[in-house]
Formats: sequence, C-alpha cells, structure tokens
Amino acid sequence: MSITNPNLIRCCARTLRSPSRPSTTATSLLTQHRRRVPARRCASTAAASSGNSKVAGIVDQISQLTLLETADLVSSLKSRLNIPDMQMGGFAAAAPAAPAPVEEEEAAPAAQAKTLFTLTLKSFEAAAKPKIIKEIKSMLGLSLVDSKKFVESAPKQMKEGVPKEECEKIVETMKALGGVVVME
Repeated sequence: MSITNPNLIRCCARTLRSPSRPSTTATSLLTQHRRRVPARRCASTAAASSGNSKVAGIVDQISQLTLLETADLVSSLKSRLNIPDMQMGGFAAAAPAAPAPVEEEEAAPAAQAKTLFTLTLKSFEAAAKPKIIKEIKSMLGLSLVDSKKFVESAPKQMKEGVPKEECEKIVETMKALGGVVVME
C-alpha cells in the first residue's frame, strides 16, 4: 500500500510516536484519517449544491456523463444559447476574436493601393556579411548568433506588415551595406 498524502504520513508518525496512545496499526490510522478529513471535492460540491436541489440534480447528472456526451452537451448549449466559440491559446487568449469580414469590405482593400509590405532578405555580398549581420541584429532585436544564422539562411523573410515609407528606408539601408532586400 502506498500513501501519498504527506499530512497523513505526519499524522501516522505522530500517533505512533506518542506514548499516551496504545499501539495502533498504520491501516487503522489510515481509516481514521479518511473518516476524519473529507475529500476536498466532495466538500466543495456539497457546499455548492446545498442551496438549490434542482441545480444539484443537474450537477449530479452532468458528473455522470462520459467525455463524448459532455462535448455534445457543450456544443448543444453553445448553439442554443448563441455563445460564440472562444479560441484557446497561449498569451493571445485575452484578445477577443475579430468578426468575419463582409465580402463587400474585402473588395475595397483590393482596389486600394497596397500600404503594408513584407520585407525579404534575398542575398548579400560576401564582403558585407558582418555589416549585414549587425544591421539585422539591431533591426530585428536578435542576438548576434541568431542574426548570423538569419543572414546565412537567406533568402528569408525579415519583417511583415511594414508601412511603405519604412520599407523603402530599410531597402536603401541594406542596399548601401551590400544586401538585396525585396518589398512584396
């Protein structure tokens, strides 16, 4: 038998060490401890369900469902109550998802001139490699090792969603250093 509760182990050790108590076995101490300390989950559900018997009945029914039945229940409740799906993610989970754009709105940006560009480092002169690495390091905020790996893996995308003025400035800077950067 393995005992994982550290409080139970301490209680048993204390009880076995105390001279005032007659000799007891670990099994009897285990049963006494289980009777004395209610499980946390049971205690919390008992306190929550004591208020409303209808809710308590629903909770009991839900707790007996399988995983697949629970997933069906959740999807049914979402559809009936018009609850949108929430994306689960890491750090970006706090931001709500944007609504789907209307087709009319999609046609308008296509007619306008492109304002945001993607910059790609296509190639560079071998003699200018150290200068390009330093510029990439300062521009992208990478470490020296990461900047070196980035430059050596050219062609590679540098930045995405950059305004036209900033793109032109970066292209000119890299061109002066000996690198070839393309706006797409």
